[in-house]
Amino acid sequence: MSANLAPPADQIRSLAQAAAEVVASYYDTLAHRPVLGPVTSEKIRAALREPLPRDPADFAALLTVFEDVILRYSRHSGHPRFFGFIASPGTPVAAIGQMLAAALNTNVTSWRSAPAATEMEHLTMDWLKEMLGYPADAAGLYVSGGSMANFAGLAAARSAKCPEAVRQGVAAAGRRLRVYVSEEAHQSMRKAAGMLGMGEENVRSVATDARLRMDVADLDRVVAADLAAGHLPACVSASLGTTASGAVDPIGDIAAVARRHGLWLHVDAAYGAFAALAPSCRPFFEHIAEADSVALDPHKWLYLPIGCGCILYKDPAAARAAFSHDAEYLRVIGRQRDEAFPFWDYGPELSRPFRALDVWLMLKFAGTRLLGEAIEKNMACAKYLERLVEASDDFEMLAPVELSVFCFRYAPPGFTGDLDALNQRIMVDLQKEGGSFLSNARIKGRFALRGCVLNYRTTERDMEILLDDVRRAAAG
Repeated sequence: MSANLAPPADQIRSLAQAAAEVVASYYDTLAHRPVLGPVTSEKIRAALREPLPRDPADFAALLTVFEDVILRYSRHSGHPRFFGFIASPGTPVAAIGQMLAAALNTNVTSWRSAPAATEMEHLTMDWLKEMLGYPADAAGLYVSGGSMANFAGLAAARSAKCPEAVRQGVAAAGRRLRVYVSEEAHQSMRKAAGMLGMGEENVRSVATDARLRMDVADLDRVVAADLAAGHLPACVSASLGTTASGAVDPIGDIAAVARRHGLWLHVDAAYGAFAALAPSCRPFFEHIAEADSVALDPHKWLYLPIGCGCILYKDPAAARAAFSHDAEYLRVIGRQRDEAFPFWDYGPELSRPFRALDVWLMLKFAGTRLLGEAIEKNMACAKYLERLVEASDDFEMLAPVELSVFCFRYAPPGFTGDLDALNQRIMVDLQKEGGSFLSNARIKGRFALRGCVLNYRTTERDMEILLDDVRRAAAG
């Protein structure tokens, strides 16, 4: 089928049906594919390289390239034994949602630019706040992911602690603005501090306890020391599910320290936020409403496509103080109240895609009860692996399973060599073999085989196969 920039409806249907058949076939065969087949960058380049196209290509030929090259040489995060990183498997309904949003190609900058999309974003924000138990009058918006959500939360904290910083820079505070994170915190907090002019060196690492949670006594000590040294404590970031180990910091105790020292409390819940849908995890959210800002990623445990993060602010005025700017081309004319609402006053982006559609489709199509059951199942699989490891004589856990991240290593009886080197080799060989996929972490100085169960397809049998695959890689 040849190209036409404005095709008739029957041609659009043919294009969509052909693409839908590829998508359906992919989902049907996903579990039987390797997570990542053996490939090199040179091989992919050779398959794709060609001169700049001057003339139209047949759409069927393009789909063939997609299947033969893109699908074949992709790492499949939807595979039931893909445990690397914290990656959503995606869902068919969200894939269709992406097509619908792309058809509109709406730019969700404000109500006047995208009336329906803006109202849908407000609606789904209300749903997210209700899920977490966050104040109903809080503000929020979608961003590209957890890193940008953490950036936005820290920007609001900087503005709240040093109002002059937005226009005059952090030097206007006259003192170093300090940020406090645990040793296990995500790297995006340090990166955000650097980008915001606060300086990565002003991000202080707080010790962790035996369960890799922030040590509240050490936090209090570090803040007190900074005050005594003449610095300005600005923000403490607690983690609700760290990336490396899945640890959940004691938010209530951290909030008490934040109140005592006048700190902005940010909670990085990019990974763990939607554990709120699992009844077993509700105690983790008992004090979430005390946070001044919360980062969360629907594109993780809501099983949505990449590119959908979220930031919530308890005080909308604090976000506006950090991000509001005046420009004549942005001035809303002839609109009042809700119809004058601009997203650019609450976050760093101006151009924004229609992210709320995926969230709305997923929540309406599946419902929170089914999603909560899937999340409980993910956590049960991680706990099952923990029990298998503890019952074995050739594996050991390096961190307790809190949510669905697991960290362990192969440690055969009588082995006297370098366990870090052994497990690093196992991980690399495992990734090349393609039956199961793990990533890595360093837990208290030790190299860990790290995985995260974030897939509604994964079963306890997959956890058994994973350990068999690790043993096979070790023997190889």
